[in-house]
Amino acid sequence: MTMQVTTKTYYSPEEYLELETKAEYRSEYHDGQITPMAGGKPNHNKISLNLSSALNFAFRGTSYDVFMSDLRLWIPNCRLYTYPDVMVVDTPLVFAENRQDTIVNPLMIAEILSDSTEKYDRGDKFRMYRTIPSFKEYLLISQKAMQVEKFSKNDSNQWVLSEYAGKSATITFDSFEFEISLDDLYERVELSS
Repeated sequence: MTMQVTTKTYYSPEEYLELETKAEYRSEYHDGQITPMAGGKPNHNKISLNLSSALNFAFRGTSYDVFMSDLRLWIPNCRLYTYPDVMVVDTPLVFAENRQDTIVNPLMIAEILSDSTEKYDRGDKFRMYRTIPSFKEYLLISQKAMQVEKFSKNDSNQWVLSEYAGKSATITFDSFEFEISLDDLYERVELSS
């Protein structure tokens, strides 16, 4: 996430959205800067699909929607447009002004960590996500080992960390009724030895 799309140094949000509608690949926008997003590897895709599929099946008949990395998120306080790996939204969807492809009200966000994004996902990106009023849970999922960290916002507005490791561990959520074992989350994922 270090290359710039062009040599231009500042883009307005409107310029970014215009470029993004014509682009062959997705980019993130942060306060005037546009950064191309790295392509996902097979493990990244399998983990995203396993989580999204399980959530989508569990949420039949409920008010929750599940989205993968094609739905854009706008965080106005930080001037950030981004594409989280997986989002859960309690309907109705709240769209960014004059947009039908960009939401502002995720309840849960999951990011699958990679070498190029892990520091950002843990640091600045999580800090920016925490400015979203509806945001209550954050998953950081390793691609290298069966390891997941879940941050949950409690009633005192503190973020509490829960860690999960190994096949028998089961992730539970506080914001909605759902659980998934790491064995299911990592199904068909080839982990490093």
